[in-house]
Order: sequence, then C-alpha cells, then structure tokens
Amino acid sequence: MSAKMRNWTTALFFLAATCIGGPGRQAEGQLRWDYPPKKAPIRLRLVAIAFADHPRSSFFSSQEVFVAETEIAHEEWSLIKLVFTFLPYEPRLSESGFDYSVVHEVSAWRDENCDQTIAQLTARSQPDRHEPLIYSRNVPREDLDRRRTPLPCYETTANEYIKSSFEPVAPPLKPHGPVLEVPPSQK
Repeated sequence: MSAKMRNWTTALFFLAATCIGGPGRQAEGQLRWDYPPKKAPIRLRLVAIAFADHPRSSFFSSQEVFVAETEIAHEEWSLIKLVFTFLPYEPRLSESGFDYSVVHEVSAWRDENCDQTIAQLTARSQPDRHEPLIYSRNVPREDLDRRRTPLPCYETTANEYIKSSFEPVAPPLKPHGPVLEVPPSQK
C-alpha cells in the first residue's frame, strides 16, 4: 500500500471516528426572528374600525385595521389592535358581522412591532388630522379616544378565519337601591 493511500485511509478513519464519537449535541442557532409566526386561536368582538384600504386592489392584498376586544378569561375582555389581511376575492371582516354581539374566532399571531395607541391608529398623513373610529353596532361604550396605552397588535388573514357566533351582550346591571332604609316612623 502506498504512503498516499495510507494517509487517505488514516484521514478517513479519523473523520469517521470524530463524527461517530463526537459530542451528541446538535448545534443550536440563535434566530433573531420567528418565522413562520406562532398562531393561536383567539375569540374577539369588533369594537371599531380604524382603517380600511379603499378601493380594493385587484392584484394585491388589502387590509382592515380594527380595535377589538379579545376574551382573556370567561366573560373578561381586553382591547387589542387587529390587522386583517385579505385578497380581492375574499370577504372583508367588516362584511361578516360588524356588530359587537358577534364573536369571531380567528387564528392570529402577536406582532409587537405594530402596537399603537388609539391616537396613532386614527392619525393620517396630513399633520394634525385624525379620522374618527367607526364603531360597530351595539358597542356598550365609545370612550376609546381617551385611552393612552398602546394596544397589543395581532395579525390574521382571511384564510385564518375560523367561525363566528352570535352572543348578545347582557345589559348593564342597574345599581341597587339605597342600603340604609328610612325608619317607618320618619316616613
């Protein structure tokens, strides 16, 4: 056997031994972004629409931006910003029940880069110009303009729409009468 062949054979055995007998761990990279985003099903009520693409593009996707409430616990809701993206042949979310009594179920992902306050949502390109929110039917309150904290942003598409259901909101409880009663002798 020639010296060259021995060197190649030795190198091959060394490489095989290194691969087989090396550490059993896999290399772990540090990805700086999560793609594709992690989606989770959420239940939400549409409170108001802040922005909608007009007119719809016939080639590209369009968006509607909503202020919505998402259910965080049974009968407990929290405000969010919802970005709904759809294609020209898909229905708008606002067309599928722009009523607070309708609960929509969608699969959405959290995007921390698009969190905004109500003032930022209603601001337009011209200085000092704001478009008012358009509220959905049966919204129990319309005091969102005073809200100053950023709304957490969630994104979804028409393909991620699961279903909707009609769940009327109970009327607000009437305050109870006085706790102390006037004695009958003073009436």
